[in-house]
Formats: sequence, structure tokens, C-alpha cells
Amino acid sequence: MRCRGWMLLILWMATGTQYASPVEAAEPTPPNVLLICVDDLKPVLGCYGDLLAKTPNLDRLAARGVRFDRAYCNQAVCAPSRNALLTSLRSETLGIYDLATNFRKSRPDAVTLPQHFKAHGYRTEGLGKLFHVGHGNHEDPPSWSVPHWKAKVVGYALPESKALTGLTKEEALFDNKPAQGLPRGAAFEAADVADNEYYDGALVDEAVRRVRAAALLPEQPFFLGVGFVKPHLPFCAPKKYWDLHDRQSFLLAILRDAPLGAPALAPTQWGELRQYKGIPEKGALPDDLQRTLIHGYYAAVSYMDAQVGRLLDALDEAGVAQNTIIVLWGDHGWHLGDHGQWCKHSNYEQATRIPLIIVAPGVTTAQTSSTALIESVDLYPTLCELAHLPTPAGLDGRSQVPVLKRPSTSIKDHVRHVYPRGPILGRVVRTARHRLIEWKKPGAAPATAQIELYDYETDPAETRNLASEQPEVVQELRAVLELAPEAKPQR
Repeated sequence: MRCRGWMLLILWMATGTQYASPVEAAEPTPPNVLLICVDDLKPVLGCYGDLLAKTPNLDRLAARGVRFDRAYCNQAVCAPSRNALLTSLRSETLGIYDLATNFRKSRPDAVTLPQHFKAHGYRTEGLGKLFHVGHGNHEDPPSWSVPHWKAKVVGYALPESKALTGLTKEEALFDNKPAQGLPRGAAFEAADVADNEYYDGALVDEAVRRVRAAALLPEQPFFLGVGFVKPHLPFCAPKKYWDLHDRQSFLLAILRDAPLGAPALAPTQWGELRQYKGIPEKGALPDDLQRTLIHGYYAAVSYMDAQVGRLLDALDEAGVAQNTIIVLWGDHGWHLGDHGQWCKHSNYEQATRIPLIIVAPGVTTAQTSSTALIESVDLYPTLCELAHLPTPAGLDGRSQVPVLKRPSTSIKDHVRHVYPRGPILGRVVRTARHRLIEWKKPGAAPATAQIELYDYETDPAETRNLASEQPEVVQELRAVLELAPEAKPQR
């Protein structure tokens, strides 16, 4: 040891090299963050056990880190769900349940997740659908170091599909105008075109350029948000992704009715889908059309998966993956004919359960899964802790880093979400076994509420409302709701 010490001293004297003691060791390099947000994605992925899914890239991402099997959104519609992710504030905290109201109307001084990282030295860049833009809502410039980027491509590739919209070429640019009230084209399209003829392919062309540029500036950590629009309607994807799937392998929903005993206001009327050409304005869909829509949804998922693969490859090739936290998050689920419903806009399992995968080098273990309950508002404080940043006060979420370190553990015994029906709000408590839904006006007396209760051990398909049969469970879960702040009415 003495000999080695003298050798180090001689080397230091000769070269001027200084050897830091453990106490003097440099701070660890701040991790980069890649936040991948996917529109309308439910857990129909191979890594979640779906045998019909063709999602090799999301499957390999899941193999790198932790897959959460009980992850839930905080409201099953785009804008409020994204508010929950990016501000860690629930819809009922903000009093915002619609698409049109920007979150800063309720909290003008809110510090968003990317804004917080920007304030701590990160270069924050947003591409694609992150905040909800449209219906009168808008992007959030304070969140980004550079202006938000959006691909300028049309939603349809085939001339006959574009003609169905009744829009001019300029009007047909993706999300160029508020969608509400516009004529819609076909609900699906399979064009034999390159990936970047559609939005998500063009998005990843740019995202790959951003990753490569960021790798040339290793002294500044990056926070890159990439928001995919598929599998959101219309189900447009290059033909090769439709061809990956055997149409006849898709089974239609067996249960096509609302749960027995559910309040009349509980089911969604799926007006979003009915806006498209070829979709009946009333009544159920023909079986053949149902199968086509399911096929289209899976094809759009496969198309999005291929683009995620390109993004992951870019991280690896740029040499930054080993110091990049990756989050894959779906903003909410989607009904594919179950309960006779389509789209989202409900409080049921198929609309509210989401895919969530987190890869955190040095923290997560590869090829692990967790049954811990987690909700969208938890991502903000979780990323703060993973990046060793202070967590702002007043957030609704809790860091799930303890679960990432030990996926067999859990820090929550329930999660919460909501959905409105006019002035009536359905507030939900979801535990590992049960879901309780309380429908009433914000601030109204508890006695005015209509109640739903589902038991996922005995009735995973939600065939009947058990509220009248299990009053003791209802009482227990309503007590949990009473501990939460009363929901604010829509601003």
C-alpha cells in the first residue's frame, strides 16, 4: 500500500493530476429525461400479455425497467389527463374537466413538470402532443426552452379520405383548427405510404434529430417530451401495419351492455366516434365494422410502436441511453366495444387503466413488473426524486421511487379519478380489488349521490353494480372519498 501511495504521489507531481477523495468526488451527472406520451393507448401491448399485439419495441422498453400493471389516469379524456401528468394537480383540484379550459386559468402560477426541470438547468423541448392543444386550448410556452414543435402533415394520406372531410388542404392540417364541430373523414385508413407521411413518423424524424443534437452537449441535461397521436382516431396507419394483423383473429366484445344496475348517466355515448363518416349516428355498430375498428386500433398501435423503436435506437446510437430516464405513459384507455361502448369518457376500467413503463438507470431492475397502484399525478414527484431535484410543494401526487427500487412494495392503497356528466361529477376510489363511483354535484350533500361499486376479484368484467349488495364496502370507500378535498366545479 505504501508503494502504491508513493507511485500516486509521483504521478500527481509529474502530471498535476489531482485525485479526489470520496468526499471530494464530483456530483453525479444529472440524468436526462425522455417522456413519451401516447394518445388513447390502453395496455394492448405484448409486454402486458396481449397475444394479438405486435409491439416489439415497447416490449423491449419494458424489458429494460419496470412495467406498472395497476396504473390509472386521473380522468379519461385528453386535456385533464395531461394536466394531471404535467402539473400533478387533479381535475377536481383545478376545477377543469373539459378540453377547452387551459390549466393556467385555474393556476396561473403553476410550475409544470418541464418548467421545473428548466428552472434547474435542463434544456426542455416539447414535440408533438403533450399538453392538449385544440378546442380553444393552447400550448404552454413557459414549459419549454425552445418553442414547441408540431409536425405539419395532414391526418389522411389518401385523396379520397381527404375529400371526405370537406376541408381545404390548409384546414386539414393536423390540429390546425379546433376539432369540435368540424366535419370528419373516415374513421380509419390504410395507405401504402412511408411512415412519415403520417404525423407520428414525421414527429420521430424530428425527435431523432433532437436526440443527436442533445448528445453533442453533454454538459447540459435534456428533458425531451415526445407526444404520439396514434392510436387516437382516426385509425390511420401505413398499410404494412394493418398487414401485421390477422383481421379474423380479433374477437368482438361479449358483454355489450352497461353494467346491470348502473346509473343511466354512467356509460359514455361515444359521440367522438360518431362524428366520423360511415359511423351510425345512433345505435350499435355492425359486427363487421366493429372488427375493422379493432383491427385499425391495433394497426395504429403497431405503427406508433415502430416509431418509438426508432426513438429508442437513436438514444442508444447517441450513447445517452445509459444516463436517460425513460417514461412511457398512455394518457387514458379506450373502450373497444365492451359494455357496448367506444372511445374513452367513462369511469370504467377499460377507459381508465393505462400502460406505464419507467426505465431509470441505476434505480430500476430490468424485466420487472409491479402491481402497486399508481396514478398520473405521481409521475411529477417521481421524476423529481429520480433526478435529485427538489419536489415543489402542493402537488397531488406522491413519488413512486420506493416502488421502482422494490417493485414488490406499494405506497398507496387506492388511486382516484373522475369523470363529469354535465354538472354531475363521478368521483372514484379504485383499490386493488374494488372501484367505487360516487355521482353527485360538487358540494352537494352525500345523500344526493348515486353509487356504483365493482369487485374485480369476483366480477372483472364489471357486469353488475354491487352497491346495494355490499353496503359495508360502500361505506368504507365513501369514507376514503370524504377524506379528500371536495371537488371544485368546472371553471
